[in-house]
Amino acid sequence: MSSVSVRVEDDLKKEMSALDVNWSEYIREAIRAKIAAEKRRKAGERLLTSLEKNENRVPDGFINEAIRTARETR
Repeated sequence: MSSVSVRVEDDLKKEMSALDVNWSEYIREAIRAKIAAEKRRKAGERLLTSLEKNENRVPDGFINEAIRTARETR
């Protein structure tokens, strides 16, 4: 496992020490969440770029046929 250091002001460190929080685990989870959010953002950007270029075009009539098929299988 690698280490990452973070510098905080003395006042902030005192406030952190006063709380019963596992700061290492909190920061690890915050990093995981940020990575997941950035991956979703980048995927969204790729999708928008692809849509703008009409790379993933739905064939004409596909949506109507899919709805019709779904209704018939009820």
